[in-house]
Amino acid sequence: MMLLSVLQANAVVLDIDANLKTVDAAAQRAAAAGAALLLTPELFPVGYAPLRLHAELDFATLPSIRERLADIARTHGIGLVYSLPALAADGGWHISATLLDGHGTVLLDYGKVHLFGAEERKAFSAAQAAPGVVDFKGIKTSLLICYDVEFPETVRASATRGADLVLVPTALSAGFDAVPQILIRARALESQLNVAYANHSGHEDGCDFLGGSVVAGPDGSLLAAAGDGAALLFAEISTERVNEAREQVPYLRERRPELYREWEGSAPKG
Repeated sequence: MMLLSVLQANAVVLDIDANLKTVDAAAQRAAAAGAALLLTPELFPVGYAPLRLHAELDFATLPSIRERLADIARTHGIGLVYSLPALAADGGWHISATLLDGHGTVLLDYGKVHLFGAEERKAFSAAQAAPGVVDFKGIKTSLLICYDVEFPETVRASATRGADLVLVPTALSAGFDAVPQILIRARALESQLNVAYANHSGHEDGCDFLGGSVVAGPDGSLLAAAGDGAALLFAEISTERVNEAREQVPYLRERRPELYREWEGSAPKG
């Protein structure tokens, strides 16, 4: 059993000091409550504004931002998931997520595979690597980012690699209520794992964010949920519940991937 914390907050685009102050305060509060890990929203340290980031963010500052985030994890002795731009092999930028342990050591990195909307596609390159899985406090943990979780294949890729918990920094705008309210719970249920989804709140640089951060259990149950304002959620994450769900209805064992590939290959084109 592990206590997970999820930050929902309003970032200030390109005000890194203000955003890291928000992360630091949340990490302090979460650690004091006994949480082992804090999940933060997509691109939160720099704010979510793809075109402004592409035009105005100095890439050379990113290592120092990462070190300041590692120092927050070390100071409070808490694991931390953050999201920042990262250099891509083609010379462009990915949207990345990173999992740190309580010593500030990087355990896992992930690049966003599914970019959403014209602005993201202009500012960033889509990554291709499959989600990794690491052991965090005895719980097999994986990362996805925002739009990625809306595709069943990405969550299933984490599940088939052994994940019990998928952590999802996101930047979901208002009007997409069905994503946290329905889809996140469906993803958790169909792959029988825990899914934690951390969103922005409020207005940032022309975008109104939904809030609505959630944590869903492996039976599709709601473990924690936020409204539309700033919040710090807490949820108990258990591998026992994952094992029980997978024994009761063995979706993962009884998949037929070869047949599905055959179906896709024989589907009408166009």
